[in-house]
Parts: sequence; structure tokens; C-alpha cells
Amino acid sequence: MKDELKKYRAEIEQELNNILQYWAHFTPDDRNGGFFGQIDNNNVVHYGAPKGSVLNSRILWTFAAAQNNGYGMEYAGIPDRAYEYLSRHFIDEKYGGVYWTVSENGEPLETKKQVYATAFALYGITEHYRLRATEEIFTTMLSLYDILVDKACDKTNGGYREAFARDWTQTADQRLSSKDANEKKSMNTNLHVLEAFANLYTVWPNEGLRTQIADLLEIFRTKIIDQRSGHLHLFFDDEWNVRPDVISYGHEIEASWLLLDAATTIGNTHLIKAFRQVCLVLSDAATEGLDTDGGLWYEFDPQKNKLIKQKHWWPQAEAMVGYFTAWQIGNQQKYLQRSLNSWRFTTSHILDKQNGEWFWGANERNEPMADEDKVGLWKCPYHNGRACLEVIKRIASFDK
Repeated sequence: MKDELKKYRAEIEQELNNILQYWAHFTPDDRNGGFFGQIDNNNVVHYGAPKGSVLNSRILWTFAAAQNNGYGMEYAGIPDRAYEYLSRHFIDEKYGGVYWTVSENGEPLETKKQVYATAFALYGITEHYRLRATEEIFTTMLSLYDILVDKACDKTNGGYREAFARDWTQTADQRLSSKDANEKKSMNTNLHVLEAFANLYTVWPNEGLRTQIADLLEIFRTKIIDQRSGHLHLFFDDEWNVRPDVISYGHEIEASWLLLDAATTIGNTHLIKAFRQVCLVLSDAATEGLDTDGGLWYEFDPQKNKLIKQKHWWPQAEAMVGYFTAWQIGNQQKYLQRSLNSWRFTTSHILDKQNGEWFWGANERNEPMADEDKVGLWKCPYHNGRACLEVIKRIASFDK
């Protein structure tokens, strides 16, 4: 097993370097600043495409996190570039929070305040603060936290609402993407608010922030995770009444380790114990979506009894981390094997060995989904870059 873990780490370290090299080489927009908004599967830039705040924030987080862990030091300018563009063009200086998109030359386009986007801006800027630790970055970081708590937090029912108009008044369209339900609250947004808050706590251990994290964890435990099936509910009204939707295997394996990570970050022994068990429950629930080749199917629609037979890039990355974490907790070899199988499936079918980076995904015949973006509003280096960093960190813990 030790030799297998050593091999796993070496391959993952090489892949992390490949990911960083791709994004540093292909994505900076030297004409308009920041990063290109869209690059297709053949690495052709779509000039004029909108630039997304989530893409920019995730580039910032990935390169800052890599450098905070000793990787990608040759790309020292990338996180600074990402922070500068995010703070200058995406942050709304009048109303707070971040715009969803800006134009190719940095003018606001979609100004609706998706709470998810502001959370990712906080997540990325927090990681950059760990790297640079300037007063200006600190002030920007806390301004995003304050606006989330002030405007997006539901003080009555708990958790965070989905979206607002630019001035943080109500908006009719709550949706994060066209495939999402138009509901007041979602699992996805609350998960990534929690993720951002947990990262913030590591550099700013504020007691009010600690309470926010603990409260969100309790909402996941009591409202979002189905107590019978172990699956995640995805959409809710203001009072946390469940709205029917699909089962998202990728989100379940991602949440399995992120929730435990948040509990561990605040050092709450009661929640750590509870979410060690939750990690195994969610990991097992996600296993329903595993194919025999080790790949994780995208979603299942219970209303239609239909499996969505695609294997997107990001669930494979999250499976590598989630199952490894389950192995650390449960000490059952099956979990480690699932993590290894996820990586093997990824190397066989998701890595683009010709043009670099990862394909969007594979279809049911394991053919690349070549019509999808290589870089875009959603296609970012965050899931795969983070998976590499997390697996490396976990394997390293065995050498201590």
C-alpha cells in the first residue's frame, strides 16, 4: 500500500504541475487584462466572450493555494493578476458583492448578485491573503464576508439565500444556471458559503464567524441531508421545505469531505464526530453513481427514473478526495480503491493528453465531450487543482 500511495502522489504532483502550466500559458488576456472568458476544447480563444467572476475567483484560489503549498512558484504573478482584476472589475464598489459577469474589456454585464459568486470571491481572496497578507487584501476580504452576513443570511430560518438584484433587493430569477431550479435556497450555494467561511476562519478566527460555520453545518445535518437515503436535497424554499430535483453524485462526494473539513477547522469536537459519520454516509450514497470502470456518473433523476449518463470532470476530481477521506476515517480498503479508481478513470478518459487540461467529461461510451469548453464560466482549475492538492496533503500525512 505504501508503494501504491507513493506512486499515486507522484502522478498527482505531476498532474498539478500540468494544470498550473496550462492555465498560466493559455488563459491570461494580455490585451484586455485578467483572463479569457472562454477557450474551446481545441484551445481556441473565443474573443468577446464574457468573463465570469467564478472563473476569475477560482483561478485566484488555485494559484494562491498551490503557491501556499510550495507548487507553481514560477507563476508568482498569476494570483496577483487574478486579484487585481477581481477587485478592479468584479467587485461592486457601490453595493458590495461581485458581478456575475463582465465584458471582454471589464465592463459590468450581468450585475445580479449570486451569493455563490460572492462566496467564491471571498474564498479566492482569503487564499491570496494567506499568500500576500496585506492590509488592502484583508479589508477587501472582510468586506465580502460582511456583505454576505448582512444581506444574504436568513436571520429567521438560517442559511443563505440564493440571489438578489444588484442592490441586494429581491430578484425574480434565483437560478445559478439554466439547469437549476428557481428557488430561494440551494445546497450548492450554502455548501460554498460554508467552504469560504471555513477558509476565512483559518486566517481570521473570529467567534461570530465560528458560529456562522457551526450553524451552517447544523443546517446540512438537519435540513439538507436526507436522513433515510443519505443523499443531498438540492433546492428549498425559505423555510427549508424540500423541492424535488435530481440526485447529484458529484456534490455528494464533494460535500462528504468539505463538511468534515469545516467542522475540523473550527475545532468543534461534537461536529467533528458527527461529520466523520456524515462523510461515510455521503460517500456511500454517492457510490450508487459509480460505474464499473471507476468513473462517477453525473446525476440521477428520480422522477423519471433516469441516469444522466455523462461523467463530468469535476465529480471525478471530488471522488478522488472524498473516497480517500472516507478511507482515512473508516479504514476500509474499498474507499481507497475507489479513490484510486477515480484517478485511473480520469487518466484514461478525462485528461486531454494532446491539448492539455481535462475534458469537460466523457459520454456513456467514454468518448470526450469535445463540444464543451476547456475554459469557461464553469470550466475552471478549481476542482482538479484542489483535488491534486488535497490528495497530496492526505498522502503526505502518512509519512509523518
